[in-house]
Amino acid sequence: EEALGRGDILADQAKVIVEAVDALPDDVGAVVKDQARDHLLAEAAHFDAKRLRVLGVHVLEVVAPEVGEAETARQLESQERKGEAKARFTMHDDGHGTTHGRFSIPTHQADKLRKPLDALSAPKAGGEGSTPHGMGLAFIEYIDRFPTKKLPQAGGMDATVVVTMSLETLMGGLKAAQLDTGTPISPGLARRMACEAGVIPVVLGGKSQVLDVGRRMRFHTKAQRIAMAVRDGGCIALGCDRPSAWCHAHHLDPWSQGGNTSVERGGLLCTGHHPLAHHPGYVMTHHPGGKVSFHKRE
Repeated sequence: EEALGRGDILADQAKVIVEAVDALPDDVGAVVKDQARDHLLAEAAHFDAKRLRVLGVHVLEVVAPEVGEAETARQLESQERKGEAKARFTMHDDGHGTTHGRFSIPTHQADKLRKPLDALSAPKAGGEGSTPHGMGLAFIEYIDRFPTKKLPQAGGMDATVVVTMSLETLMGGLKAAQLDTGTPISPGLARRMACEAGVIPVVLGGKSQVLDVGRRMRFHTKAQRIAMAVRDGGCIALGCDRPSAWCHAHHLDPWSQGGNTSVERGGLLCTGHHPLAHHPGYVMTHHPGGKVSFHKRE
């Protein structure tokens, strides 16, 4: 109260200091609590409330190191248990092609999510940086790149997405496809997903007769991807510098039209250019040296 009255600290700093001292265990004694209060008051001249809160968690390690480490461990374990107990995740489809979500998870788990998203959104990797839109695009890519071998079993099979489309769509038609969740998707996205491992493309003929269920042999093997990465050095689109780690293996001769899954007739396309290869509104042009470019159809 005295420090606040003199204007030495701000109200939010005072609140943090009081909460930090109140959180100390009773068995440390009044003398140690006073020392903790005085230490945090001195630190308030150099740090804002957010940083003071962190210092408050570790204050016993400074004023009473003999009990500080054990108490800090107890507090952190308590915070982690509460964080797990408060874990929530909700998603809402707005009916217009966008799903919104909210989540609450322990901070240490959030750090595991933030780091790969930061890496994917980094401008040097071709991302837009840590803007809300850039992080949103990074989250999309993170989902697409999740290793399917680590997915749990659901109903006797991997929890993969099944894309159902007509043979006409797979061959380049404009009829919409559908996921097994009931979500309709564009034919271009369906053809792109049919190129990616972990997605089972189910091709239907007349009267919904199953003509083909995508086989693993349809997808490039790890060895083939490594060979293409060494050869291409990254995305083969002209002017793109995205590394091979952020690329999909693409059939230069469409698999649906008899193309083979090979290194010779395969190429790496990043997540920005791969959709264009399957988009009916774009034409892909091949250039000497294995490079390609895209332009809109007239």
